[in-house]
Amino acid sequence: MSQPQQRAGAPVLILKEGSQRTTGADARRNNIMAAKVIGEILSTSLGPRGMDKLLIDAFGDVTITGDGATILKEMEVQHPAAKLLVEVAKAMDVEVGDGTTTAVVLASKLLEYAEPLLEEGIHPTLIIDGYKKAMEFALKIADEIAQPIDVVKSEELLRVASNALSSKVVAEARDHLAKLCIEAAQTAAETINGKFNLDLDWVKIEKKKGKSLFETQLIKGVVLDKEVVHPGMPKRIVNAKIALLDCPLEIEKPEWSSKISVTSPQQIRAFLEEEANILRSYVDRLVQIGANVVITQKGMDEIAQHYLAKKGIMGVRRVKRSDIEKIAKATGAKIITSLKDIKPEDLGSAGLVEERKVGEEKMIFIEQCPNPRAVTILVRGAADRILDEAERSIQDGLHVVRDLYREPKVVPGGGAFEIEIARRIREWGRRLPGKEQLAVLKFAEALEHIPTILALTAGLDPVDALAELRRKHDAGEIDVGIDVLGGKITRMSELNVLDPLLVKKQVIKSATEAAIMVLRIDDVIAAGQTKASGKTRETGIPKKEEEEEKK
Repeated sequence: MSQPQQRAGAPVLILKEGSQRTTGADARRNNIMAAKVIGEILSTSLGPRGMDKLLIDAFGDVTITGDGATILKEMEVQHPAAKLLVEVAKAMDVEVGDGTTTAVVLASKLLEYAEPLLEEGIHPTLIIDGYKKAMEFALKIADEIAQPIDVVKSEELLRVASNALSSKVVAEARDHLAKLCIEAAQTAAETINGKFNLDLDWVKIEKKKGKSLFETQLIKGVVLDKEVVHPGMPKRIVNAKIALLDCPLEIEKPEWSSKISVTSPQQIRAFLEEEANILRSYVDRLVQIGANVVITQKGMDEIAQHYLAKKGIMGVRRVKRSDIEKIAKATGAKIITSLKDIKPEDLGSAGLVEERKVGEEKMIFIEQCPNPRAVTILVRGAADRILDEAERSIQDGLHVVRDLYREPKVVPGGGAFEIEIARRIREWGRRLPGKEQLAVLKFAEALEHIPTILALTAGLDPVDALAELRRKHDAGEIDVGIDVLGGKITRMSELNVLDPLLVKKQVIKSATEAAIMVLRIDDVIAAGQTKASGKTRETGIPKKEEEEEKK
Protein backbone atom coordinates (compact mmCIF):
# COMPACT_ATOMS: atom_id res chain seq x y z
CA MET A 1 0.00 0.00 0.00
CA SER A 2 1.51 3.33 -1.03
CA GLN A 3 2.14 6.05 1.62
CA PRO A 4 0.86 9.59 0.96
CA GLN A 5 3.77 11.85 0.06
CA GLN A 6 4.03 15.66 0.02
CA ARG A 7 5.07 16.97 -3.33
CA ALA A 8 8.44 18.72 -3.28
CA GLY A 9 8.21 22.49 -2.76
CA ALA A 10 4.45 22.61 -1.95
CA PRO A 11 3.83 24.85 1.12
CA VAL A 12 1.65 23.64 4.01
CA LEU A 13 -0.50 26.49 5.37
CA ILE A 14 -1.27 26.15 9.09
CA LEU A 15 -2.05 29.76 10.01
CA LYS A 16 -4.21 32.24 8.14
CA GLU A 17 -2.35 34.33 5.58
CA GLY A 18 -0.97 37.50 7.17
CA SER A 19 -0.51 35.94 10.62
CA GLN A 20 2.72 36.74 12.45
CA ARG A 21 4.57 34.30 14.66
CA THR A 22 7.48 35.02 16.99
CA THR A 23 9.11 32.10 18.78
CA GLY A 24 11.75 31.24 21.35
CA ALA A 25 14.28 33.87 22.38
CA ASP A 26 12.77 36.55 20.11
CA ALA A 27 9.32 36.14 21.70
CA ARG A 28 10.76 36.40 25.21
CA ARG A 29 12.93 39.39 24.26
CA ASN A 30 9.92 41.28 22.86
CA ASN A 31 7.77 40.49 25.90
CA ILE A 32 10.49 41.53 28.34
CA MET A 33 11.05 44.77 26.42
CA ALA A 34 7.33 45.61 26.62
CA ALA A 35 7.30 44.94 30.38
CA LYS A 36 10.42 47.08 30.86
CA VAL A 37 8.74 50.02 29.11
CA ILE A 38 5.69 49.80 31.40
CA GLY A 39 8.00 49.61 34.43
CA GLU A 40 10.00 52.65 33.30
CA ILE A 41 6.82 54.69 32.80
CA LEU A 42 5.60 53.95 36.34
CA SER A 43 8.94 53.99 38.20
CA THR A 44 9.13 57.81 38.32
CA SER A 45 5.70 57.91 40.02
CA LEU A 46 6.87 55.82 42.99
CA GLY A 47 6.99 57.33 46.46
CA PRO A 48 6.00 60.64 48.09
CA ARG A 49 8.12 62.65 45.64
CA GLY A 50 6.99 60.68 42.59
CA MET A 51 6.12 62.58 39.41
CA ASP A 52 2.66 62.83 37.86
CA LYS A 53 1.63 61.71 34.37
CA LEU A 54 -0.56 63.68 31.98
CA LEU A 55 -2.80 61.27 30.06
CA ILE A 56 -4.98 62.27 27.11
CA ASP A 57 -7.62 59.79 25.94
CA ALA A 58 -9.13 59.33 22.46
CA PHE A 59 -11.76 62.00 23.18
CA GLY A 60 -9.20 64.59 24.29
CA ASP A 61 -10.06 64.31 28.00
CA VAL A 62 -7.05 65.02 30.20
CA THR A 63 -6.16 63.12 33.38
CA ILE A 64 -3.22 64.20 35.56
CA THR A 65 -2.31 61.62 38.20
CA GLY A 66 0.51 59.85 39.96
CA ASP A 67 -1.65 56.90 40.99
CA GLY A 68 -0.26 53.73 39.38
CA ALA A 69 -3.63 51.99 38.98
CA THR A 70 -5.15 55.05 37.28
CA ILE A 71 -2.17 55.51 34.95
CA LEU A 72 -2.42 51.89 33.78
CA LYS A 73 -6.21 52.10 33.44
CA GLU A 74 -6.05 55.26 31.28
CA MET A 75 -3.17 54.03 29.09
CA GLU A 76 -4.31 52.20 25.97
CA VAL A 77 -1.73 49.43 26.12
CA GLN A 78 -1.56 47.29 22.96
CA HIS A 79 1.27 44.79 23.54
CA PRO A 80 -0.13 41.53 24.99
CA ALA A 81 2.71 41.05 27.51
CA ALA A 82 2.30 44.62 28.76
CA LYS A 83 -1.45 43.98 29.05
CA LEU A 84 -0.67 41.08 31.41
CA LEU A 85 1.07 43.50 33.78
CA VAL A 86 -1.85 45.92 33.52
CA GLU A 87 -4.33 43.16 34.41
CA VAL A 88 -2.22 42.06 37.38
CA ALA A 89 -2.11 45.67 38.61
CA LYS A 90 -5.89 46.04 38.25
CA ALA A 91 -6.48 42.82 40.19
CA MET A 92 -4.15 44.02 42.94
CA ASP A 93 -5.91 47.39 43.12
CA VAL A 94 -9.21 45.58 43.71
CA GLU A 95 -7.71 43.16 46.25
CA VAL A 96 -5.66 45.48 48.49
CA GLY A 97 -6.11 48.93 46.93
CA ASP A 98 -2.45 49.99 47.18
CA GLY A 99 1.02 49.02 45.98
CA THR A 100 0.15 48.73 42.27
CA THR A 101 3.07 50.93 41.16
CA THR A 102 5.54 48.94 43.28
CA ALA A 103 4.19 45.62 41.97
CA VAL A 104 4.50 46.61 38.29
CA VAL A 105 7.98 48.13 38.75
CA LEU A 106 9.15 45.00 40.61
CA ALA A 107 7.68 42.68 37.95
CA SER A 108 9.42 44.60 35.16
CA LYS A 109 12.74 44.41 37.03
CA LEU A 110 12.37 40.66 37.62
CA LEU A 111 11.93 40.24 33.86
CA GLU A 112 14.81 42.60 33.07
CA TYR A 113 17.19 40.70 35.36
CA ALA A 114 16.02 37.37 33.92
CA GLU A 115 17.14 38.44 30.43
CA PRO A 116 20.93 38.04 30.96
CA LEU A 117 20.32 34.61 32.52
CA LEU A 118 18.34 33.57 29.44
CA GLU A 119 21.14 34.83 27.19
CA GLU A 120 23.62 32.72 29.15
CA GLY A 121 21.57 29.66 28.20
CA ILE A 122 19.76 29.06 31.50
CA HIS A 123 16.37 27.50 30.81
CA PRO A 124 13.30 29.62 31.73
CA THR A 125 11.98 26.79 33.93
CA LEU A 126 15.05 27.06 36.21
CA ILE A 127 14.59 30.84 36.47
CA ILE A 128 10.89 30.36 37.26
CA ASP A 129 11.70 27.80 39.97
CA GLY A 130 14.28 30.18 41.46
CA TYR A 131 11.81 33.08 41.50
CA LYS A 132 9.14 30.88 43.12
CA LYS A 133 11.50 29.75 45.89
CA ALA A 134 12.64 33.33 46.47
CA MET A 135 9.01 34.50 46.68
CA GLU A 136 8.11 31.82 49.24
CA PHE A 137 11.18 32.67 51.32
CA ALA A 138 10.41 36.41 51.10
CA LEU A 139 6.83 35.87 52.35
CA LYS A 140 8.15 33.82 55.26
CA ILE A 141 10.65 36.55 56.24
CA ALA A 142 7.93 39.22 55.85
CA ASP A 143 5.86 37.49 58.54
CA GLU A 144 8.93 37.33 60.81
CA ILE A 145 9.83 41.04 60.64
CA ALA A 146 6.22 42.34 60.78
CA GLN A 147 5.03 44.10 63.93
CA PRO A 148 1.45 43.71 65.26
CA ILE A 149 -0.69 46.81 65.80
CA ASP A 150 -3.86 47.41 67.80
CA VAL A 151 -6.53 48.27 65.21
CA VAL A 152 -8.92 49.38 67.97
CA LYS A 153 -6.69 52.42 68.61
CA SER A 154 -7.26 55.21 66.08
CA GLU A 155 -3.73 56.61 66.48
CA GLU A 156 -2.22 53.26 65.39
CA LEU A 157 -4.36 53.25 62.23
CA LEU A 158 -3.62 56.94 61.61
CA ARG A 159 0.14 56.31 61.44
CA VAL A 160 -0.32 53.88 58.55
CA ALA A 161 -3.23 55.56 56.74
CA SER A 162 -1.55 59.00 56.60
CA ASN A 163 1.58 57.36 55.19
CA ALA A 164 -0.51 55.84 52.37
CA LEU A 165 -1.70 59.34 51.38
CA SER A 166 1.75 60.99 51.46
CA SER A 167 2.56 60.31 47.81
CA LYS A 168 -0.65 61.86 46.47
CA VAL A 169 -1.51 65.35 45.20
CA VAL A 170 -3.53 65.79 48.40
CA ALA A 171 -0.49 65.28 50.68
CA GLU A 172 -0.93 68.66 52.43
CA ALA A 173 -4.33 67.52 53.76
CA ARG A 174 -3.29 63.91 54.38
CA ASP A 175 -3.76 63.96 58.17
CA HIS A 176 -7.29 65.37 57.85
CA LEU A 177 -8.26 62.88 55.12
CA ALA A 178 -6.64 59.97 56.98
CA LYS A 179 -8.70 60.79 60.10
CA LEU A 180 -11.88 60.82 57.99
CA CYS A 181 -10.95 57.44 56.45
CA ILE A 182 -10.41 55.89 59.89
CA GLU A 183 -13.60 57.36 61.36
CA ALA A 184 -15.59 56.19 58.32
CA ALA A 185 -14.08 52.69 58.57
CA GLN A 186 -14.74 52.42 62.31
CA THR A 187 -18.37 53.47 61.82
CA ALA A 188 -19.06 51.13 58.88
CA ALA A 189 -17.05 48.14 60.17
CA GLU A 190 -18.77 45.14 61.74
CA THR A 191 -17.33 42.68 64.25
CA ILE A 192 -17.50 39.04 63.16
CA ASN A 193 -15.99 36.33 65.42
CA GLY A 194 -13.93 38.93 67.27
CA LYS A 195 -12.47 40.38 64.05
CA PHE A 196 -13.32 43.61 62.28
CA ASN A 197 -14.84 43.31 58.82
CA LEU A 198 -15.10 46.37 56.59
CA ASP A 199 -17.20 46.30 53.42
CA LEU A 200 -16.22 49.38 51.42
CA ASP A 201 -19.57 49.28 49.59
CA TRP A 202 -21.01 50.98 52.69
CA VAL A 203 -18.66 53.97 52.42
CA LYS A 204 -19.89 56.43 49.80
CA ILE A 205 -17.61 59.12 48.38
CA GLU A 206 -19.46 62.17 47.02
CA LYS A 207 -17.58 65.03 45.31
CA LYS A 208 -18.63 68.68 45.08
CA LYS A 209 -16.53 71.49 43.65
CA GLY A 210 -15.85 74.41 45.97
CA LYS A 211 -13.96 75.36 49.17
CA SER A 212 -10.82 73.34 50.02
CA LEU A 213 -9.79 69.80 50.87
CA PHE A 214 -9.81 70.75 54.55
CA GLU A 215 -13.59 71.29 54.25
CA THR A 216 -14.04 67.60 53.35
CA GLN A 217 -16.35 66.06 55.95
CA LEU A 218 -17.74 62.74 57.11
CA ILE A 219 -21.51 62.35 57.34
CA LYS A 220 -22.63 59.41 59.46
CA GLY A 221 -25.44 58.65 57.08
CA VAL A 222 -26.00 59.14 53.36
CA VAL A 223 -25.73 62.19 51.11
CA LEU A 224 -27.78 62.15 47.89
CA ASP A 225 -26.98 64.26 44.85
CA LYS A 226 -30.71 64.98 44.54
CA GLU A 227 -33.20 67.64 45.61
CA VAL A 228 -36.73 67.65 47.02
CA VAL A 229 -39.14 67.01 44.11
CA HIS A 230 -41.81 69.62 44.96
CA PRO A 231 -41.31 73.25 46.06
CA GLY A 232 -44.19 72.93 48.55
CA MET A 233 -42.53 70.07 50.44
CA PRO A 234 -40.58 70.69 53.66
CA LYS A 235 -36.81 71.04 53.18
CA ARG A 236 -35.94 69.93 56.70
CA ILE A 237 -37.39 67.02 58.69
CA VAL A 238 -36.32 66.38 62.30
CA ASN A 239 -36.83 62.85 63.70
CA ALA A 240 -37.42 61.51 60.22
CA LYS A 241 -39.31 58.28 59.56
CA ILE A 242 -38.13 57.15 56.14
CA ALA A 243 -40.04 54.97 53.67
CA LEU A 244 -37.72 53.40 51.07
CA LEU A 245 -39.59 52.35 47.94
CA ASP A 246 -38.58 50.16 45.04
CA CYS A 247 -41.91 50.92 43.38
CA PRO A 248 -43.24 54.04 41.64
CA LEU A 249 -45.60 56.57 43.20
CA GLU A 250 -47.46 56.86 39.91
CA ILE A 251 -49.94 54.94 37.78
CA GLU A 252 -47.95 52.53 35.66
CA LYS A 253 -48.87 51.78 32.09
CA PRO A 254 -50.31 48.29 31.52
CA GLU A 255 -47.92 45.63 30.29
CA TRP A 256 -50.14 44.81 27.33
CA SER A 257 -51.48 47.11 24.62
CA SER A 258 -55.06 48.17 25.24
CA LYS A 259 -57.62 50.64 23.90
CA ILE A 260 -60.46 52.30 25.79
CA SER A 261 -63.43 53.76 23.98
CA VAL A 262 -64.47 57.07 25.57
CA THR A 263 -67.86 58.49 24.54
CA SER A 264 -68.26 61.46 26.89
CA PRO A 265 -66.23 64.02 28.90
CA GLN A 266 -67.66 62.53 32.10
CA GLN A 267 -65.85 59.27 31.36
CA ILE A 268 -62.52 61.10 30.99
CA ARG A 269 -63.18 62.91 34.27
CA ALA A 270 -63.97 59.58 35.94
CA PHE A 271 -60.65 58.13 34.72
CA LEU A 272 -58.70 61.15 36.03
CA GLU A 273 -60.54 61.10 39.35
CA GLU A 274 -59.86 57.40 39.80
CA GLU A 275 -56.18 57.99 39.04
CA ALA A 276 -56.09 60.76 41.67
CA ASN A 277 -57.92 58.51 44.16
CA ILE A 278 -55.37 55.71 43.69
CA LEU A 279 -52.47 58.12 44.21
CA ARG A 280 -54.23 59.65 47.24
CA SER A 281 -54.65 56.16 48.71
CA TYR A 282 -50.89 55.60 48.34
CA VAL A 283 -50.16 58.84 50.20
CA ASP A 284 -52.79 58.07 52.86
CA ARG A 285 -51.13 54.71 53.46
CA LEU A 286 -47.76 56.43 53.99
CA VAL A 287 -49.35 58.95 56.38
CA GLN A 288 -51.12 56.14 58.24
CA ILE A 289 -47.87 54.31 59.07
CA GLY A 290 -46.15 57.56 60.16
CA ALA A 291 -43.73 58.22 57.27
CA ASN A 292 -42.56 61.82 56.84
CA VAL A 293 -39.83 61.18 54.23
CA VAL A 294 -40.40 59.12 51.07
CA ILE A 295 -37.44 58.06 48.92
CA THR A 296 -38.11 56.01 45.81
CA GLN A 297 -35.93 54.39 43.19
CA LYS A 298 -38.65 54.93 40.59
CA GLY A 299 -40.80 57.88 39.48
CA MET A 300 -43.18 60.10 41.46
CA ASP A 301 -46.33 61.46 39.79
CA GLU A 302 -47.07 65.21 40.05
CA ILE A 303 -50.42 64.46 41.70
CA ALA A 304 -48.68 62.25 44.27
CA GLN A 305 -46.13 65.03 44.85
CA HIS A 306 -49.02 67.47 45.48
CA TYR A 307 -50.67 65.19 48.06
CA LEU A 308 -47.34 64.48 49.79
CA ALA A 309 -46.62 68.23 50.01
CA LYS A 310 -50.10 68.84 51.52
CA LYS A 311 -49.35 66.24 54.21
CA GLY A 312 -45.93 67.77 54.97
CA ILE A 313 -43.98 64.77 53.65
CA MET A 314 -40.60 65.21 51.93
CA GLY A 315 -40.20 63.27 48.66
CA VAL A 316 -37.11 62.28 46.66
CA ARG A 317 -37.28 60.27 43.42
CA ARG A 318 -35.01 58.43 40.93
CA VAL A 319 -32.45 57.49 43.58
CA LYS A 320 -29.81 54.95 42.51
CA ARG A 321 -30.21 51.38 43.75
CA SER A 322 -26.80 51.46 45.46
CA ASP A 323 -27.82 54.62 47.36
CA ILE A 324 -31.16 53.06 48.37
CA GLU A 325 -29.24 50.10 49.84
CA LYS A 326 -26.89 52.45 51.73
CA ILE A 327 -29.85 54.38 53.19
CA ALA A 328 -31.41 51.08 54.29
CA LYS A 329 -28.11 50.10 55.97
CA ALA A 330 -27.75 53.49 57.68
CA THR A 331 -31.34 53.99 58.86
CA GLY A 332 -32.54 50.41 59.39
CA ALA A 333 -35.31 50.82 56.79
CA LYS A 334 -36.59 47.95 54.67
CA ILE A 335 -36.82 48.39 50.91
CA ILE A 336 -40.51 48.05 49.95
CA THR A 337 -41.62 46.75 46.56
CA SER A 338 -45.37 47.23 47.13
CA LEU A 339 -47.11 49.99 49.08
CA LYS A 340 -49.92 47.58 50.00
CA ASP A 341 -47.53 45.61 52.22
CA ILE A 342 -45.78 48.51 53.99
CA LYS A 343 -45.85 48.48 57.81
CA PRO A 344 -44.63 50.96 60.48
CA GLU A 345 -41.69 48.67 61.36
CA ASP A 346 -40.46 48.94 57.74
CA LEU A 347 -39.59 52.62 58.22
CA GLY A 348 -36.05 53.80 58.85
CA SER A 349 -35.03 56.40 61.43
CA ALA A 350 -32.77 59.45 61.13
CA GLY A 351 -32.36 62.43 63.43
CA LEU A 352 -32.31 64.83 60.49
CA VAL A 353 -33.11 64.77 56.76
CA GLU A 354 -32.37 68.10 55.13
CA GLU A 355 -31.88 69.68 51.70
CA ARG A 356 -28.79 71.90 51.68
CA LYS A 357 -27.00 73.92 49.05
CA VAL A 358 -23.48 72.65 48.47
CA GLY A 359 -21.52 74.75 46.01
CA GLU A 360 -23.93 75.56 43.19
CA GLU A 361 -26.19 72.53 43.66
CA LYS A 362 -28.63 71.14 46.20
CA MET A 363 -28.10 67.86 48.03
CA ILE A 364 -30.11 65.75 50.48
CA PHE A 365 -28.40 64.94 53.81
CA ILE A 366 -29.64 61.95 55.83
CA GLU A 367 -27.76 62.01 59.13
CA GLN A 368 -27.88 61.50 62.91
CA CYS A 369 -28.90 57.88 62.36
CA PRO A 370 -29.20 55.79 65.57
CA ASN A 371 -26.80 53.06 64.43
CA PRO A 372 -25.29 54.06 61.07
CA ARG A 373 -23.57 51.25 59.19
CA ALA A 374 -23.25 53.30 56.00
CA VAL A 375 -21.43 56.64 55.83
CA THR A 376 -20.60 59.30 53.25
CA ILE A 377 -17.39 61.28 52.79
CA LEU A 378 -18.27 64.59 51.10
CA VAL A 379 -15.12 65.73 49.28
CA ARG A 380 -14.58 69.44 48.62
CA GLY A 381 -11.89 70.99 46.45
CA ALA A 382 -11.15 73.97 44.24
CA ALA A 383 -10.79 72.05 40.96
CA ASP A 384 -12.06 68.87 39.31
CA ARG A 385 -8.54 67.44 39.15
CA ILE A 386 -8.08 67.89 42.92
CA LEU A 387 -11.48 66.28 43.57
CA ASP A 388 -10.60 63.26 41.41
CA GLU A 389 -7.22 62.81 43.09
CA ALA A 390 -8.78 63.26 46.53
CA GLU A 391 -11.34 60.55 45.73
CA ARG A 392 -8.59 58.14 44.65
CA SER A 393 -6.54 58.98 47.74
CA ILE A 394 -9.47 58.43 50.10
CA GLN A 395 -10.15 55.07 48.43
CA ASP A 396 -6.48 54.14 49.01
CA GLY A 397 -6.75 55.21 52.65
CA LEU A 398 -9.92 53.16 53.17
CA HIS A 399 -8.29 50.13 51.54
CA VAL A 400 -5.29 50.46 53.87
CA VAL A 401 -7.57 50.45 56.94
CA ARG A 402 -9.43 47.43 55.55
CA ASP A 403 -6.10 45.66 54.95
CA LEU A 404 -5.11 46.30 58.57
CA TYR A 405 -8.44 44.91 59.78
CA ARG A 406 -7.79 41.76 57.73
CA GLU A 407 -4.19 41.37 58.95
CA PRO A 408 -3.24 43.79 61.77
CA LYS A 409 0.50 43.83 61.13
CA VAL A 410 2.83 46.47 59.68
CA VAL A 411 6.35 46.59 58.24
CA PRO A 412 8.74 49.56 57.88
CA GLY A 413 8.36 51.61 54.69
CA GLY A 414 10.84 53.82 52.84
CA GLY A 415 12.48 50.83 51.16
CA ALA A 416 13.57 49.32 54.51
CA PHE A 417 11.35 46.26 54.05
CA GLU A 418 12.70 45.54 50.54
CA ILE A 419 16.34 45.98 51.60
CA GLU A 420 15.93 43.62 54.57
CA ILE A 421 14.13 40.97 52.48
CA ALA A 422 16.81 41.26 49.76
CA ARG A 423 19.60 40.88 52.36
CA ARG A 424 18.02 37.74 53.85
CA ILE A 425 17.33 36.24 50.38
CA ARG A 426 20.95 36.87 49.37
CA GLU A 427 22.30 35.14 52.49
CA TRP A 428 19.98 32.17 51.99
CA GLY A 429 20.36 32.02 48.20
CA ARG A 430 24.15 31.66 48.24
CA ARG A 431 23.74 28.30 49.95
CA LEU A 432 21.42 26.93 47.24
CA PRO A 433 22.83 24.36 44.80
CA GLY A 434 22.56 24.61 41.02
CA LYS A 435 21.55 27.38 38.64
CA GLU A 436 18.45 28.30 40.65
CA GLN A 437 20.83 30.22 42.92
CA LEU A 438 21.43 32.74 40.11
CA ALA A 439 17.69 33.43 39.76
CA VAL A 440 17.28 33.80 43.54
CA LEU A 441 20.11 36.37 43.68
CA LYS A 442 18.52 38.28 40.78
CA PHE A 443 15.26 38.34 42.76
CA ALA A 444 17.10 40.06 45.63
CA GLU A 445 18.65 42.52 43.18
CA ALA A 446 15.21 43.38 41.76
CA LEU A 447 13.84 44.07 45.28
CA GLU A 448 16.68 46.54 45.88
CA HIS A 449 15.53 48.56 42.89
CA ILE A 450 12.58 49.93 44.95
CA PRO A 451 14.77 51.82 47.49
CA THR A 452 17.01 52.88 44.59
CA ILE A 453 14.07 54.70 42.96
CA LEU A 454 13.10 56.27 46.31
CA ALA A 455 16.69 57.52 46.71
CA LEU A 456 16.57 59.10 43.25
CA THR A 457 13.28 60.89 43.93
CA ALA A 458 14.67 62.13 47.29
CA GLY A 459 17.67 63.71 45.50
CA LEU A 460 20.19 61.24 46.96
CA ASP A 461 22.91 59.41 45.08
CA PRO A 462 21.35 55.94 44.55
CA VAL A 463 24.66 54.04 44.73
CA ASP A 464 25.72 55.70 48.00
CA ALA A 465 22.21 55.33 49.46
CA LEU A 466 22.06 51.62 48.60
CA ALA A 467 25.52 51.00 50.08
CA GLU A 468 24.56 52.84 53.30
CA LEU A 469 21.27 50.92 53.58
CA ARG A 470 23.06 47.59 53.13
CA ARG A 471 25.62 48.54 55.81
CA LYS A 472 22.92 49.53 58.32
CA HIS A 473 20.85 46.40 57.69
CA ASP A 474 23.92 44.16 57.98
CA ALA A 475 24.39 45.74 61.41
CA GLY A 476 20.87 44.65 62.41
CA GLU A 477 19.00 47.95 61.93
CA ILE A 478 16.14 46.42 59.95
CA ASP A 479 13.87 49.50 60.01
CA VAL A 480 16.37 51.90 58.41
CA GLY A 481 15.06 53.28 55.13
CA ILE A 482 14.95 56.42 53.03
CA ASP A 483 13.22 59.53 54.37
CA VAL A 484 12.14 60.77 50.94
CA LEU A 485 10.66 64.05 52.21
CA GLY A 486 13.70 64.80 54.40
CA GLY A 487 16.26 63.55 51.87
CA LYS A 488 18.16 61.35 54.32
CA ILE A 489 18.55 57.77 55.54
CA THR A 490 17.00 57.15 58.95
CA ARG A 491 14.87 54.80 61.06
CA MET A 492 11.35 54.50 59.66
CA SER A 493 9.82 53.70 63.07
CA GLU A 494 10.82 57.18 64.30
CA LEU A 495 9.02 58.81 61.35
CA ASN A 496 5.97 56.50 61.58
CA VAL A 497 6.55 55.43 57.96
CA LEU A 498 4.78 52.08 58.08
CA ASP A 499 3.04 49.93 55.47
CA PRO A 500 0.45 47.16 55.93
CA LEU A 501 2.01 43.69 55.79
CA LEU A 502 -0.87 42.48 53.59
CA VAL A 503 -0.01 45.05 50.89
CA LYS A 504 3.70 44.21 50.88
CA LYS A 505 3.04 40.47 50.65
CA GLN A 506 0.60 41.03 47.81
CA VAL A 507 3.18 43.16 45.97
CA ILE A 508 5.72 40.32 46.10
CA LYS A 509 3.14 37.71 45.06
CA SER A 510 1.63 39.75 42.22
CA ALA A 511 4.99 40.87 40.82
CA THR A 512 6.46 37.34 40.89
CA GLU A 513 3.37 35.75 39.34
CA ALA A 514 3.31 38.38 36.57
CA ALA A 515 7.00 37.84 35.79
CA ILE A 516 6.58 34.05 35.77
CA MET A 517 3.57 34.35 33.47
CA VAL A 518 5.63 36.30 30.91
CA LEU A 519 8.68 34.00 31.22
CA ARG A 520 6.53 30.95 30.42
CA ILE A 521 5.64 32.37 26.98
CA ASP A 522 7.85 31.09 24.16
CA ASP A 523 5.51 31.55 21.20
CA VAL A 524 3.49 34.61 20.15
CA ILE A 525 1.00 34.15 17.31
CA ALA A 526 -0.82 37.24 16.04
CA ALA A 527 -3.68 36.50 13.63
CA GLY A 528 -3.75 38.50 10.42
CA GLN A 529 -6.64 40.37 8.81
CA THR A 530 -8.49 39.14 5.74
CA LYS A 531 -7.66 40.98 2.55
CA ALA A 532 -11.23 41.25 1.26
CA SER A 533 -12.29 44.92 1.48
CA GLY A 534 -9.96 45.46 4.45
CA LYS A 535 -12.50 43.75 6.70
CA THR A 536 -11.61 42.36 10.09
CA ARG A 537 -11.77 38.63 10.66
CA GLU A 538 -14.04 38.88 13.71
CA THR A 539 -16.76 41.26 12.57
CA GLY A 540 -16.63 41.62 8.83
CA ILE A 541 -16.82 45.41 9.30
CA PRO A 542 -14.15 47.57 7.63
CA LYS A 543 -11.50 48.37 10.23
CA LYS A 544 -11.96 52.15 10.10
CA GLU A 545 -15.73 51.84 10.52
CA GLU A 546 -15.27 49.33 13.36
CA GLU A 547 -12.96 51.70 15.25
CA GLU A 548 -15.45 54.56 14.85
CA GLU A 549 -18.27 52.29 16.05
CA LYS A 550 -16.29 51.33 19.16
CA LYS A 551 -15.71 55.00 19.95
